[in-house]
Amino acid sequence: MAKCDTLEAIDTNMMILTLNNISVGYQRPILANVSLQLKAGEVLGLLGSNGCGKSTLLKMLSGEAQCFAGSWQLAPNTKISLQKQHPVRLANFPLSVKEYLTLMSADQQKIPSRLHALLKKRVDSLSGGQFQLLSIWACLASPSQVILLDEPTNNLDPAGVELLIELLSQRRAEQGIMLISHDKDFVSTATTRQIDLTDLHCSDVG
Repeated sequence: MAKCDTLEAIDTNMMILTLNNISVGYQRPILANVSLQLKAGEVLGLLGSNGCGKSTLLKMLSGEAQCFAGSWQLAPNTKISLQKQHPVRLANFPLSVKEYLTLMSADQQKIPSRLHALLKKRVDSLSGGQFQLLSIWACLASPSQVILLDEPTNNLDPAGVELLIELLSQRRAEQGIMLISHDKDFVSTATTRQIDLTDLHCSDVG
């Protein structure tokens, strides 16, 4: 198959990301013929059965998976930031939350109070939920205009999920956000639009 073309720019009404019939995967396509658009100011939820390729699509956009066909376009000067399903933190590494955010070029001026209280703590001392919120904020508060979130509710308690919904509502004014979650109630509440990718899974591709 032909390699995927990455075009430099699109000039539409705040359209910051466009996918045109792309096929993505690793050694072979997992997901095919995906077409979608993402505008600044919206939160797009990607739905689909487990293993249908949702995470692979996000990884392709961040350069961690292959695009086998089709094309995708970014608006000028647009950057992409991915918050992975299982964010990595180094054990026994003396890095504070404040230092972590600085390293990730994340805005610390509007940091949620729940995270502000942790600024002096070491990252390797945080609970799973605390680190999940930290990694989400580092992504949302980065200089990127396209934000990709893979299962962002993992390890979050109900209060953490509510905070996440609030942050998505606040940050989307300046960004386009695309997310994956198995939590259908969360997706329904947190997103402005949903797309189901189930029928685009390449289960029969050899």
